[in-house]
Amino acid sequence: MTRYADILAAMGTEPRLRIMRLLLSAHPGGMVVGDIHESLGIAGSTLSHHLDKLRNEGLVRVRRDGTFLWYSANTETLRELLTFLCTECCESNQVIEFKSIMTHARKG
Repeated sequence: MTRYADILAAMGTEPRLRIMRLLLSAHPGGMVVGDIHESLGIAGSTLSHHLDKLRNEGLVRVRRDGTFLWYSANTETLRELLTFLCTECCESNQVIEFKSIMTHARKG
């Protein structure tokens, strides 16, 4: 339970949600820090702080390629979180069916 609370807390700010959304759009290749900065307009030190928080909770991966740091979304952690939310928080007490979530998401 603590792990999922920590993951949700790491994503619990608007800038971090924007970062996750951007990295998911660039999946699986990821993006270099400069491109994330340019796309979102987040100051360098602030962006670094947010990326570190996401990385510490396993939501993003980082790899070095020469002088560049490439960040990518860790879809395994997201899948784990979504599975927990759907099975433990929704379907176990039948409050919300996963099928209805997917139907709603497709209608967007």
